[in-house]
Amino acid sequence: MSETTQRKTKEDGMLHPSYSDLMAVVNSDVEPGEQPVVQSRYSIVLATAKRARQIVGGDEPLIYGGDTMKPLSAAVEELYQGKVKIVGDNE
Repeated sequence: MSETTQRKTKEDGMLHPSYSDLMAVVNSDVEPGEQPVVQSRYSIVLATAKRARQIVGGDEPLIYGGDTMKPLSAAVEELYQGKVKIVGDNE
């Protein structure tokens, strides 16, 4: 079983990575004292949904095996692996 599959399946049926895991990855480059890039689950949901729509629209997934995954799963994994970044409105 691949690392991605192991992370996404669990006995309780929950998907992984969790929101808090994704938020930690997205905010990992933020310097102490700076505003986090993502402060809510809502921002994570919007970002992954937008990336999933890009994949549905024809963009190639940026992760290995992403072409065999559902678009939303690929988008979540891209975010978790740091292949895509969330930028603020002012950037």
